[in-house]
Amino acid sequence: MEAAVRPIASASDTALARATLITAFAADPFTRWAMPDPAAFLEAFPHVLAHMGALGHPAGRGFLAVDHRAAALWIPPGHGPDMDALGSALADLAMPEEAPDVFEAMARHHPESPHWYLPFIGVDPGAQGKGLGSALLRTALAEVDADHMPAYLESTNPRNIPLYERFGFRVAGEIQVGSSPPMHPMWRDAR
Repeated sequence: MEAAVRPIASASDTALARATLITAFAADPFTRWAMPDPAAFLEAFPHVLAHMGALGHPAGRGFLAVDHRAAALWIPPGHGPDMDALGSALADLAMPEEAPDVFEAMARHHPESPHWYLPFIGVDPGAQGKGLGSALLRTALAEVDADHMPAYLESTNPRNIPLYERFGFRVAGEIQVGSSPPMHPMWRDAR
């Protein structure tokens, strides 16, 4: 049975999406490599969601599974994450020495042509494997396809690549610097 998905439309929806994504990314290989200290992760990751994801982006588009156990944040064509604000928010965070090089590599891989960008999609670990990620992608990609635009994401967990491939994304490279886990940029052509 397909899970119901709705747009993030209120401050309480935003708070639910933030909590869900923090929970979902608490064990993400790349995220926890970048923020290995648990207390620092809990303090810093909300800033990452605010500045890199749609939670803090005026043009951003977010979706929430109706049970609040999954969320996805999208940034539309012509807009991007606020990397300066993110850098300021994370300036005092102890990150691995290679982190700036990884973020530079991410910027180099990010397409310049107009596209929808999916910086975050996550499912509460207790609800994984129940189709919530698929429901979020199906709902959002219907809007992306209505715009006849391509889409882009960086998969920070190799386990998620088959899910994205089922929805038409293809691996477009690998980002890996020093001790960082690999990250896979993925592209989906316009439909």
